[in-house]
Amino acid sequence: MNVEKILSMVDHTLLAQGATWEEIRGIIDDGIKYRCASVCIPASYVKRAAEYADGRVKICTVIGFPNGYSTTEAKCFEAADAVKNGADEVDMVINIGYLKDGLYDELLDEINRIKASCDGKLLKVIIETCLLTDEEKVKMCEIVSASDADFIKTSTGFSKAGATKEDINLFSEHMTNGKKIKAAGGISSLEDAEDFIALGAERLGTSRIVKIVKNAGGNENGGY
Repeated sequence: MNVEKILSMVDHTLLAQGATWEEIRGIIDDGIKYRCASVCIPASYVKRAAEYADGRVKICTVIGFPNGYSTTEAKCFEAADAVKNGADEVDMVINIGYLKDGLYDELLDEINRIKASCDGKLLKVIIETCLLTDEEKVKMCEIVSASDADFIKTSTGFSKAGATKEDINLFSEHMTNGKKIKAAGGISSLEDAEDFIALGAERLGTSRIVKIVKNAGGNENGGY
């Protein structure tokens, strides 16, 4: 797979707590230069980022992040506020406690309410796979497949581990209704990226792939 194709599936990400505008602007510049799918940044920077990017790259942000246990009302407000400020895509974190308590209807309702708050924008559902059993992962595949969301996503990158190839393979076996898969966290090489894509991921949440291409001397179009 060529590098341009991989880059076109990357959500170029900077979500560190101490991220500055200068760093966010650099992420946006790289996302534009390397034609990434989006740049994924903190919600507090969305308005400024959207104005700066001016449609040259999609702006993604996160809500209920990274723990997922905010109230549904708070998450809906975050989503609506992000979209109002110019977000093209929203990545939400589920209430993991709800899943472990078996509150499946509540989880589905929350996802659908947040999607409604996104006003037609793309919604990705982060389930934090490293904290779940395989049975819980399969249940979340069923819930997200039945929901109005667009993607299931492995990880926040802020817990014990990120995406694994085993989890992407499991998602591919259980996701239905045209819902897509995003692998995030721990994608550290072009080979990793290719493997995740081959297993079924259509988005990659990572800060490393663009850095690898830059360090290898990628040109203005994102190639070698």
